[in-house]
Amino acid sequence: MKTILNRLYADYLMPCRLPHYDALLAQARDHGYRQTSVRSWLHALRSQNSGNGVGHRWSSPPVLVHRHDIDTDLATARRMFEIEQRHGVRASYYFRLSTLDFGLMRAIEDYGSEASYHYEELATYAKRTHLKLPEQVSARLDQIRAEFEANFQRIETTLGRKLHTVASHGDFANRRLGITNCAVLDDSDLRARCGIAAECYDHELLSSFDLYISDKPAPRYFHPVAPQVALGRHRRICLLTHPSQWHAGWAANSHKNLVRALDALRW
Repeated sequence: MKTILNRLYADYLMPCRLPHYDALLAQARDHGYRQTSVRSWLHALRSQNSGNGVGHRWSSPPVLVHRHDIDTDLATARRMFEIEQRHGVRASYYFRLSTLDFGLMRAIEDYGSEASYHYEELATYAKRTHLKLPEQVSARLDQIRAEFEANFQRIETTLGRKLHTVASHGDFANRRLGITNCAVLDDSDLRARCGIAAECYDHELLSSFDLYISDKPAPRYFHPVAPQVALGRHRRICLLTHPSQWHAGWAANSHKNLVRALDALRW
């Protein structure tokens, strides 16, 4: 019962938390953090590791990498982008096929932030073809990767921009199968054909952070700690956020819950 009540509060009753996001960006600025995108951080990291910056790891400003997974609620994603523009902050936005908004994505790119793909072909394929066992999914990875490549290229073509990094979406089907969507990109040839520089869960990226924080549904809000507490204590922080956990959008959350229920029934 408590879980249901927490879900109802998070989806429909929670006060808007965007003022807290605004304050967080200001707090990070006041602590001297460079606030940047995954793409820009990856470029800086590889430049350092190649020798252009070796020895400057701790003399450079601390960094806060902003990653937004746009699972739902485009309206709140736009508001977060507006807040970042006011603060001069750059970030990465990863859009699912169901949340693609090429106008917003172009605006994000034109500003100097990153707009890219939040992919989920493995989960989508498993649900569509009623695969229930991990070995069944593994046997179809060639077909799943072909679907990913087609979607990736279509997004690039329509957007008119090169996508450099991508991020795996976590679906209830992945949890039941015990396989993440990251398995799709466990293929160096596919990455090379698509020109993908990195996946957000690659060891290279994750190991570069002192602390990785993800937002969580109310009343928990963050794991493992709130970013406000981490600022000044850690020099390399990645903050993963989802717009729906900063504003209770009735329409977006109702649609999300309905789609998930229908997916489960059909699967």
